[in-house]
Amino acid sequence: MATFFSVFASLILLLIPGSHSSSLPQSDVDLLEFPLNLEYLEAEFFLFGSLGYGLDKVAPNLTLGGPAPLGAKKANLDPLTKDLVLQFAWQEVGHLKAIKKTVKGFPRPLLDLSAGSFAKVIDKAFGKPLNPPFDPYANSINYLIASYLIPYVGLTGYVGANPNLQNAISKRLVAGLLGVESGQDAVIRAFLYEKANEKVHPYGIRVAEFTNKISQLRNTLGRSGIKDEGLVVPKALGAEGKIEGNVLAGDENSVAYDRTPEEVLRIVYGSGNERVPGGFYPKGGDGRIAKSHLPK
Repeated sequence: MATFFSVFASLILLLIPGSHSSSLPQSDVDLLEFPLNLEYLEAEFFLFGSLGYGLDKVAPNLTLGGPAPLGAKKANLDPLTKDLVLQFAWQEVGHLKAIKKTVKGFPRPLLDLSAGSFAKVIDKAFGKPLNPPFDPYANSINYLIASYLIPYVGLTGYVGANPNLQNAISKRLVAGLLGVESGQDAVIRAFLYEKANEKVHPYGIRVAEFTNKISQLRNTLGRSGIKDEGLVVPKALGAEGKIEGNVLAGDENSVAYDRTPEEVLRIVYGSGNERVPGGFYPKGGDGRIAKSHLPK
């Protein structure tokens, strides 16, 4: 009987929000904390883009005193896009809460969300500087293209993490986060796909070409083959090799691609090296996994 009550008490503790981290394997804790790096970035980018301010105003308790993001600002969005981005913003606030109810987490890392930071990514994707420099905050289509950079990397990270999780609580959380992150990516891709053949002013470059170049860059930086696809692909890469339209990215069986934390860091640092921070993370990410790759 004593054993029964001991097991019962343990199960009850597992259900109490905020008490999970002590019951989770350290490897699960590490894999659950790592995505906070991207969730912070998404929350700040979407909040600033739609409202003109971020976590320091809407949920300062979630930042744990981390530095304010650099260069983030309100975007010039049409009403529908603003509504969409604001929904994403509040979803990301929820994601931060959900993760921090399960593991301790860490303070918001320093994020560079300046127009210049995004322009460097786009320039690298095209292999040349665009003139004028790409500004994600200038208009709705630019902002959606910039948004294309973010949730997809996170969702591939969640797909990669899932088989390495040991605890049912961890798996449930990651499955739930993955569901919404993949939904965000699908909405962004669908909005962009509708405008795939439109040219982005003033560059005269089609929207589809922007997405293809960004995906090619992420494949190059990740150094693990094709795990990223633009909105229009060679038919051989489309669903069942039958179609060029590619509103959702997936492998030969239309199953989502996976990425390791190291691949994610190579991409978001923009360096192709998990040991060389930069890009959106001037001082690198936080958490045991990211910090383990930074110079001591």
